[in-house]
Amino acid sequence: MRLLLIHTGGTIGMAATPRGFAPQAGVIEDALQRLQAERRIPQEITLRQLDRLIDSAEATPREWNRLSRLLAEAQAEFDGVVVTHGTDTLAFSAAALCLALRGLTKPVIVTGSMLPLTVEGSDGWDNLADALNAAKRAAPGVWVQFAGRLLHGARVRKAHSSALDAFAAAESAAPPLSPAADPMAVEVLPHRVAVLSIAPGACTDVLRFAAEQCDGIVLRCYGSGTAPDTPHLRAALVLAAERQVPVVAVSQSPEGGISLGTYAAGGVLRESGVIDGRDMTPEMAYAKLHYALSLHASFDQCRAFLETPVCGEMRTA
Repeated sequence: MRLLLIHTGGTIGMAATPRGFAPQAGVIEDALQRLQAERRIPQEITLRQLDRLIDSAEATPREWNRLSRLLAEAQAEFDGVVVTHGTDTLAFSAAALCLALRGLTKPVIVTGSMLPLTVEGSDGWDNLADALNAAKRAAPGVWVQFAGRLLHGARVRKAHSSALDAFAAAESAAPPLSPAADPMAVEVLPHRVAVLSIAPGACTDVLRFAAEQCDGIVLRCYGSGTAPDTPHLRAALVLAAERQVPVVAVSQSPEGGISLGTYAAGGVLRESGVIDGRDMTPEMAYAKLHYALSLHASFDQCRAFLETPVCGEMRTA
């Protein structure tokens, strides 16, 4: 079985420097040699590293495109692929890859660690070994292997900032896979997408500015989809609708999602044409907005794409 390991950077491959932990060449190579010597992972593994290893805090949609191209090319040559990634934006990249990689026929396993491999007691050893072994048996799609669990890539989120078991994902009957007749990668174009949160008495001028300047907005609402019906909030959402700027509502609560219309307090959202993000994670809503804007020319097409489950990222109703 031929496996590919793509190393992008992140904590797992870092070492201490005078300025703090930073990506360092050679860390992943040494780890592979040790794990293979211990017979914890397959012997036939090809390692490819990005030209510039990054802390995942530096990741942008450009990195999604670069990674999706590499993964699409690997489908014909390898039986499974593992991607090592920093944890800060791992959920964003996993969501983007679920949308970018169409018609996957092989598993793509994303992993990382909370502690560098160069630190005693690092969780990176188990995560890397588990991910490489998962790449041999997982179903086609984009998965996240972390802390002994294989998680749905379209639903994963970072749930803890320091615990080794840092990631969680809601279950889905649909695989983390965008269907297509043939494997392919689609890329995002540059767009301005904002992520804003509702808060008691918060300045809504920021939302109005986003409605004026941005191409799309993720609006993190209370609970199951409520927001204060103030003149300023309503005016900002009306402006977004007039400019045909898609606004996707998701919940600030980590579980359960939203259902616009359940409460009267959510009426301003429904009446202003805000899109019900159901139980999408904020990370997925952000990535999906980028792909909606890149793939569809009209507002109605964007809206239909955002409202339709593609890769198990949201409940059907």
